[in-house]
Amino acid sequence: MKSILTGLADVIFPGRCVTCGVVLGPDKTLHFCHTCFSRINFIQSPLCNRCGIPFNSPDGGDHICGDCLTSETYFSVARAVGRYETTILDAIHRFKYGGKIAIGEILGRLMADFAYPAFDIQEYSLIIPAPLHPKRLRERGFNQSLILALAVSKRFSLALDFTTLKRRIHTKPQVSLGGKERKVNVQGAFEVSEEKKIRGKSIVLVDDVYTTGSTVNECARVLTKSKAAEVAVLTLARALQPDSRSDISDQR
Repeated sequence: MKSILTGLADVIFPGRCVTCGVVLGPDKTLHFCHTCFSRINFIQSPLCNRCGIPFNSPDGGDHICGDCLTSETYFSVARAVGRYETTILDAIHRFKYGGKIAIGEILGRLMADFAYPAFDIQEYSLIIPAPLHPKRLRERGFNQSLILALAVSKRFSLALDFTTLKRRIHTKPQVSLGGKERKVNVQGAFEVSEEKKIRGKSIVLVDDVYTTGSTVNECARVLTKSKAAEVAVLTLARALQPDSRSDISDQR
């Protein structure tokens, strides 16, 4: 309840940058001050056509990275708005761990603005947020991915399903694990409760942060196993190591 009231207060008393809190000028549409917005490191080409990891070299065009050529991916495409650092990192922490739900709605709209031309969300039939286990949902009070997905769904007037894909195993937090451990940690963690709601649907899976991609790939595996026609992934942030490059294994 406290997190909900905090979020409502942010709506009732707008006009400040969502990360640093400075009072904004007359144009509040971005919800970020100029300084904080300029610190967002948007992910741009050249990048991997599949997982969306940006390449170090600015030369050359988009192409499939080494990881996607050698690893099994169950999603057709994944894109993130920006790197998980500076402004986006601060905003996610205030939203996810500080209970600032209104910030999540703003970040969801940022995701919707970014999505096209990365891929055309209007060509898809269903939006699904990455689910939390009921225990973690009780602890946090809300599913951050659902808040983001709601904003994307409203923007494109697409159906939203937040009940069919379920997290059936309460796994360890991914943040404390390495790449291979993350993959093992989420194996078998998700399930589809009603296949008929998924069958034949083209789905946009929404999550907050893409680190190794283990979580979204396992979600996509379960969805495609339930006869989803396609699964695309849209996240707010991409967590990258300083030396990330296309030939590093297990970047998803």
